[in-house]
Amino acid sequence: MTDEKHFMTEEGKEKLEKEVELLKTERRKEVVERIKVARSFGDLSENSEYDSAKEEQAFVEGRIQQLETMIRNAEIIEEDTDATTVQVGKTVKFKELPDGDEEEYTIVGRAEADPIEGKISNDSPMAKSLLGKGPGEEVLVTTPGGDMKVEILEIF
Repeated sequence: MTDEKHFMTEEGKEKLEKEVELLKTERRKEVVERIKVARSFGDLSENSEYDSAKEEQAFVEGRIQQLETMIRNAEIIEEDTDATTVQVGKTVKFKELPDGDEEEYTIVGRAEADPIEGKISNDSPMAKSLLGKGPGEEVLVTTPGGDMKVEILEIF
């Protein structure tokens, strides 16, 4: 296993801890029960219910390991009042150039990324381009969909 740091807020870490607890206390029991019921159907070589339950068991155990690694290697993003540069944990408001469409994202670690909620991973092309930049700067962002130019309006 890797010792790669996983940036997250305290809230994000607590969310992962709750998910691990749910997987260990409820989902494991549900899957074991499904396996037990599927075994009662007889011949395991042609038992799709058994195969499905074993696959789910492997998924649950893999997810538990993944989450525990992330929690163990969590680097909590500290509150920082510095609004002069874009950093992990900060929200950045920018406008696309030349059309002027405004967007706002909070830069978080991979574990908390949720673009629909306005949270992008610090590993995303957008965040990588914005990190370390300040208000008023124009930034070229290279994305899979092509290059775009943005102007940073505000950091908070």
